[in-house]
Amino acid sequence: MSLKPFISFEQAQAAMKAIIEDVTKPGGMPVAVSIVDDAGNMVAYAQMDNVRLYARRHAFRKAYTASVMGMDTGPHGEQLKERGRTVSDYGDPNLTPGIGGVVVRSRDGVIMGGIGVGGWLERDEELAKIGLNAMIVE
Repeated sequence: MSLKPFISFEQAQAAMKAIIEDVTKPGGMPVAVSIVDDAGNMVAYAQMDNVRLYARRHAFRKAYTASVMGMDTGPHGEQLKERGRTVSDYGDPNLTPGIGGVVVRSRDGVIMGGIGVGGWLERDEELAKIGLNAMIVE
C-alpha cells in the first residue's frame, strides 16, 4: 500500500535547525518558524526568545497559506493583487499575503505542507527556503 507523502518529524527538525542556525549568526534577528502538513495542521513550531507576538502568529499563517493554496506566499500575494482580490475574499482568517511562506512538495509534485517564518521581514522568505532545502524530500 502506498502512503501519501508527508512531512516527517525528522524533516521538520532538519528545517528548523537550518533556519535557527542561520539566524543565530551575528546580526541575526529572533524569528518564529512554523511547519504544517498538507491540510494546514501544525507539524512543528519553534520561536526564539524575544520574537514578537505578531511574528509568531504570522509564521503559522504563512505556512498555512503556502500549504492550502499550493504556492509560496509571495507569488500568491502578487497573484491576488493582479486579480484585484485579497485573502479576505476566501473567508479563511488563517490566510495571509505576507511573504515568508513556502510550499513543500514531494519529488512528484504532491503538496506535503508548508514552512512559514516570521520576525525578520527582509529575510523571512529566504529563511523559509533555507529550511525547505534542509529537508530531504522524496
